[in-house]
Amino acid sequence: MDHQNPSADDRGPAAEPCESAAVGPFFALRTGAPAGDSGPSAEGYVPLGAVYRTEGGRAAPALLARIDTVGTTLRTDERRVAASLVFQGLAARLWSLALAPAALHGRVPDLRPDALWWNPARMAPDDLWHPGPWRTHGEPAGVAGQLAHTAHVHLLPLHHAVRTACPVSGRLLWGNAASALAGSLRVFHDWCRARGRGDAADRATALVHTLLRTPPLTGTGTLTTAPLAFRRRTCCLYYRVPGGGLCGDCGLSRTPRTERGAGHSGEG
Repeated sequence: MDHQNPSADDRGPAAEPCESAAVGPFFALRTGAPAGDSGPSAEGYVPLGAVYRTEGGRAAPALLARIDTVGTTLRTDERRVAASLVFQGLAARLWSLALAPAALHGRVPDLRPDALWWNPARMAPDDLWHPGPWRTHGEPAGVAGQLAHTAHVHLLPLHHAVRTACPVSGRLLWGNAASALAGSLRVFHDWCRARGRGDAADRATALVHTLLRTPPLTGTGTLTTAPLAFRRRTCCLYYRVPGGGLCGDCGLSRTPRTERGAGHSGEG
């Protein structure tokens, strides 16, 4: 099977966000220009490119505010825990937006950080807005390469920004990225199988296998099939949230002690 060149849909790229959105809210986003002369910023959106930027050794206000909000919502005062989960949530959104059209149509959307706007106060799919023309990558890199590029132009600067915001393991964050990718694959895979789209499910699985063998995700975990499952080599720290526990793909075999200063680093 050549997962680099799946058959493309003859309706063209403009129709692809609609079909991808049918998979679930994480695979959808707001598209189209805003009404009137107001831009996305008038509705509280910030370009992701601005969210990723650091200045003077400090992360962007929007990212810091989101980390604080997540910490408050989860009732944890450990900023690294909140930061870890903020990273994983955004990674899941970005992987989902790229993976579905790649597997369904053989085309990867060109979601540049300065063209994709984020409103952290909103839930998926309305947290992300792409107001400009819908474009896809060209052929030279192949579908797997385009998929990696689309995600990594976001995840590499986000990784740096989150680590600037607070001390959190870089290896843990890449484990979060891999876990988010595997989670997107599971949702998409189940959706495809339920609709007789085994071809797209297989293409997505092959693409994810390739991505997990490619830096920076190399060594972050193991993807198996029959049944589809992923086991990461790190921990996202969710067990440190009051009432939390180990996730299904966690690299830990048991919950560590959670007294202040005695918790696990999350690095496996």
